[in-house]
Parts: sequence; structure tokens; C-alpha cells
Amino acid sequence: MNYFDPASLILTIFIVGYIVIIYEITTKINKAATAIFIAATTWLTLFIFGSYAKTYGQLLEFLSDISQIIFFLLGAMTLVEVIDAHRGFEVVHRFLKTRSKPLLLILSSFVTFFLSAVLDNLTTMILIISILRKLIPEKKDRLIPLCLAVIAANAGGAWTPIGDVTTTMLWINEKISTSMVISTLFFPSLVALVIPLVIYLMFERGSYPKVLYEPNQKEPKSLVILSVGLIALASVPFWKALTGLPPFMGVLLGLAAVWILTDLFHSPYENREHLRITYALTKIDASGILFFLGILLSVDALNAAGILQQLANSLSANLGSTTAIASAIGLLSAIVDNVPIVAAAMGMYSLPIDHPFWLLTAFTAGTGGSIFLIGSAAGVALMGLEKVDFLEYLKRASLPAFLGYMGGIFCYLLLA
Repeated sequence: MNYFDPASLILTIFIVGYIVIIYEITTKINKAATAIFIAATTWLTLFIFGSYAKTYGQLLEFLSDISQIIFFLLGAMTLVEVIDAHRGFEVVHRFLKTRSKPLLLILSSFVTFFLSAVLDNLTTMILIISILRKLIPEKKDRLIPLCLAVIAANAGGAWTPIGDVTTTMLWINEKISTSMVISTLFFPSLVALVIPLVIYLMFERGSYPKVLYEPNQKEPKSLVILSVGLIALASVPFWKALTGLPPFMGVLLGLAAVWILTDLFHSPYENREHLRITYALTKIDASGILFFLGILLSVDALNAAGILQQLANSLSANLGSTTAIASAIGLLSAIVDNVPIVAAAMGMYSLPIDHPFWLLTAFTAGTGGSIFLIGSAAGVALMGLEKVDFLEYLKRASLPAFLGYMGGIFCYLLLA
């Protein structure tokens, strides 16, 4: 038994399981269930064929890093949910109210870009879909703005440590710092949006049909909760920079502040239970959090088995420069989820914080997913909520997104 190498079995389990995740729509098996199964079986293999003390120590070490990401996501998702329950995002509805096609493209793309930098790109995409449904009732008319919104959400999420889960992973694991990721990736991310925007503006003309738009009824204390919630999210990097407070503790601090406020504001009123954090906790995407947990544990099993180091050696031998490897990571993330790719990269390379490889990987993994519809959480949200199929997105968005992606890499290399 001691002579058996579990690496091949672990790799087989991971590949087969990941194929099941990719074809979730066909298999009808929730991707979170598959991810958890992959994690459990790969680590079970390590425990069966490895040293208990060594394997258990590795698991605890990996779990320490993963738990920080999970707690961060839990806090951030709850904050966004309670802001939305207070209809705090109604101001975005009113700002985007225009019939001009070019103007709406410009406004919606930049709103998405900057919102995604503070919220996460998935939440921002869901919000923008909801707004554009009200402003443009015809599905065929809102297809182009929504395709551009996917590109904008992914580009916006790449240049801040809290805008995309992969950037957050790199930040929490101290591969990138707040100041460097913002200063280094803002302009490449902006280029990744502006190039597709200019392409679309060359063809989009005219106005949308007039729509009688009435904002939803305001909820009490909506402006206060919006302000405090956004400040809580935006202050997380500053707490880390000033005091060293881990990001998950920063976001939990903000969550606690909003929780106390909502209890003080709404506990005297029986008809305001939907505005309290306890209700928001029932609305967050728990399966999404479990998916991240399963995938990250699975990738760490590959790391513990030595598979990632072998892959790193192979990439270095065949591609050579870290720029080429980071660019390849971005293109790969257009096909498969960028979470396991970035998790694998962190296990493959031991490079110092703010190394150009990590910064470029943060950009490529975030924006490369825009090239195909299935390559990012924002694209999957568009596919699920608007029933946009792969080929429809391919015809309208893949080339502009690819040109923006390459333009962003060129901008990064120019400024580096």
C-alpha cells in the first residue's frame, strides 16, 4: 500500500468531477454537490495512502487559508443582500434612465465597472440585469448592453482586491497588496472595457421605445444602510493596510455594524423583518459558498499530492516567461471556472508578494472569463437569468472581449 502513488487517482477524480461541473445543466447535479464530493474523495485518497500526521497537518494548513475566503464571502454577500432588501440600489435605476442607445451603453458599462470594483462581479451583474429589464422590456434590445455588462463587470472586478473572488483569493493569501493591485491594474482593466465599448458604439444608434418607469417603493433607512454598507465594504482594504487586520475580519466588522443598525432601526416594527440581517442570511447563495469551499479543497488536494508542482514545471519548460503563463491562465479561464485555475497557480508558484506574475494573473483570470459566456460568474448569471446561449454571446461579445483582453495585457506591459 505504501508503494501506491495516489496522484493519478486524485487527478482522475478531479478531472471527471470537473467535467460533471461543466455540464451541470445536462446532468442536473448542482455544481456545489460535485465540488464537495471531489474534495471529500481526493482528501480521502490522501488519508488512505499517505501518512496520517502529514496529511492531517496539510489539511489544517490549507483549511486555515480557505476559511478566510469563505468568511469573507459570507460577510460580503450578506451586506449586499441587506442593502438590496432596503432598495438601496434604486439610485442606480434612476441614473441609467435614458432612451438613447449609445448613452445607455456608456452609462451602464461604467456603472457596472465601478460597482463591480466595490461589490463582486456576480452581484453587480444580477443587479444590472434587473435594472435593464425595467428600462428595456424587449429581450433582443437589451442583449448588447448586457453582453457589454459582462465584460464591464469582469474588468471592474479585476482591479480591486474585493471585486472578484480570484483577486480576493490572491489578496487574502498575500500574493498581491491593495495599493499595487489598484495602481497597476486600473488602467489595463479600463482598457479591457473601453475597447469593446468603442466597438459597440460604432454600431449602436437610435433610441429605445419609451417605457413608463416607476421606481419601487422606498424602504425606511435605505440611504443610511446603503452608505454604511458600501463604506463597510470599501474600508476593508484600508483596515488591512493600516492595522494588518485580515480582510475577513474587516468585512465581519462592517457586517456587525450594519447588523446593529438594522436591529435598532427595525426591531420595533413587525412588518420590517425582511430588512434585518437574520432574514438576509436566508437569502444568500449558500450553495455558491459551498462550491468555492469544495473547489478550493480539491485544488489543495492536488497540491498536497504534488500534481501542481509538476504542472508548474511543465508550464515553465514549455511557455518560459511568467507573462506567457499568466496570459495562458486568462485564456484558460474563458473555458473553465477561474477559481480552481487561480487556486492551482497559487499552489504551483512560490513568488513574492506583488510579483508581476501575480498582478498579471489577477487581471487575466478576471477579464479572460469574458471571452466566452461560460468563463465567468457574470456570464453564467446572464446565461441563467436571460437564457442567452453560448453561440449568441459568441457572435456578439467574444471578439470585442478578446480584443479588450489583449489590449489590457498590452497596457499592463507598457506601464510595467
